[in-house]
Amino acid sequence: MQISTILDGIAYLLQQIINGITLGSIYGLIALGYTMVFGIIGMVNFAHGDVFMLSTFIALIVYLLLTQVIAVPSIALSLLIVLVTAMVLTALWSIVIERVAYRPLRGSFRLAPLISAIGMSIFLMNLVQVVQGPNNKSLPPLLDGGLTIPIGAAHSVIIAWKQVLIAAVTAALLAVFWFVVQRTSLGRAQRACEQDRKMAALLGVNVDRTIAATFAIGGALAAVAGCLYIVLYGVVNHNDGFVPGIKAFAAAVLGGIGSLPGAVLGGLVIGLVETLWSAYVSSDYKDVVAFAVLALTLVVKPTGLLGKPEVEKV
Repeated sequence: MQISTILDGIAYLLQQIINGITLGSIYGLIALGYTMVFGIIGMVNFAHGDVFMLSTFIALIVYLLLTQVIAVPSIALSLLIVLVTAMVLTALWSIVIERVAYRPLRGSFRLAPLISAIGMSIFLMNLVQVVQGPNNKSLPPLLDGGLTIPIGAAHSVIIAWKQVLIAAVTAALLAVFWFVVQRTSLGRAQRACEQDRKMAALLGVNVDRTIAATFAIGGALAAVAGCLYIVLYGVVNHNDGFVPGIKAFAAAVLGGIGSLPGAVLGGLVIGLVETLWSAYVSSDYKDVVAFAVLALTLVVKPTGLLGKPEVEKV
C-alpha cells in the first residue's frame, strides 16, 4: 500500500509538471513578443496580450470557415492554414498598432506610449466584444489522444498530443528566432537599434522598418500562442488577453527582459509555479504566487534569470 501511494504521488507530480510546461510554453511564446519590442525601443507593449486574444478569435473563425463552410477534410491541413492565416493577420495588425499607437509618440515622454498601449488594449478588447459578443466561443476537442507512460503496475502519466505539439512548437520557434536575431541582417539591425537608434540610422539602418518588423514578429508569435491556446483549451473569450498578457510580461521580466531564452524560461517557471500551486495548495491564489515568485527573484537578481546588467557609458 505504501509503495502504491508513493507511485501515485510520483505520477501525479509528473502529470502536473507536464501540465505546467504546457502552460508555460504558451506564456513563453507571448513573452517573446514583449521582450523583442522592449529590447528594440525600450517600451512595453501592453496591448500585446490583447493581440494574443485577437489571434485566438482569428484562429477560431478561420477554423470554423474551413471545417464547416469549405469542408476541408483534413484537420492537420486546417490547423496549418489557421496558423499561417492567424500569423499573417496578427502581424499586420501589430504593424498597424506600431504605426498608430507607438511611432508618433516615440520621441515623447516615457509615460505617453504606456498610456497609448493601454488605450489600444482597451480598444481591442471592446472591439472583439462588440463583434463577437461577450459569451465564450468554443470548438470541439482537437488532437485527441496521446502517450501513456506507465509508472508501476497501476499508475501512469498521460502526455496529450496537443501538449507535445505546444512544447515542440515553442522550442522550434525559440531556435528560429534566436537564429534570426543572431545571424541575419534583420537581427543585426535590431541589435543596432537596441544599442543606439540614432547611430544605427546614421549608419544606414532603416529604424522605422526594423521596429515595424519587430512588432510584426511579436504579433506572429502571439498568433502562434493563440492557436496553441485554442487547441489546448478549445474556449476563447474577449477577456482572455489581459491575464495571460500580464503573466507573459511577468515571465519576460523574470527571465530577463531583452533575452529570448529568458522569456521562454520565465514562462516555464510561471507555468510550473501556477500549476503546482493549484495542484497541491489551492487554485484561488495561483496568480498571487506567480507574481510573488517574480518579486522574490528580482530581489535576489534584479536583471532576471538570464538578463544582463546594463552598463552606462559616461
